[in-house]
Amino acid sequence: MSRILVLTLMMSTYALASGHEGGTDIVQRTVNFLLFAGLVWYLVAEPAKNFFAARSQGIADELESVQKKLNESVSLKKEALAKISEAEKFAEELAISSKKENKLINDSIMAQCDVELENLVKQDEAIKEFEQRKMVRQVVEDILTKTLSQSSDSFDKEAMANVILRKVA
Repeated sequence: MSRILVLTLMMSTYALASGHEGGTDIVQRTVNFLLFAGLVWYLVAEPAKNFFAARSQGIADELESVQKKLNESVSLKKEALAKISEAEKFAEELAISSKKENKLINDSIMAQCDVELENLVKQDEAIKEFEQRKMVRQVVEDILTKTLSQSSDSFDKEAMANVILRKVA
């Protein structure tokens, strides 16, 4: 129906705009202008409204997506800060536990070293005693071989014991 109205208005514009001699044609020109303005308004108003509405909606959507991204980044920042604080707590706990473990290991190594040192001292004493006995045996053996080789009839048991005692002392 609106198309019929527009077609009628266009026809009347042509009819009223025709040349005619005489007085002023201000009424015809005003009617022509109003018809032209109405026609332009009819043809351009709806697409312009749609364009600006779509533009407004696009800007609103963009603003909303930016706001969502901002909220997401804020929540991600909070999560990252929470993870950082957890990592710092874990690092502190790890440092404390590693110090405790270090002390325990150090103490066990020191205890092992003490035990090994005692064993080495005992071994050294045992070797020293063994070497002393060996040396005494060797000295006794040397003295006996010398004395027996010199003369076996002149020495009796008492004399031999005195010689051994002098040599050992």
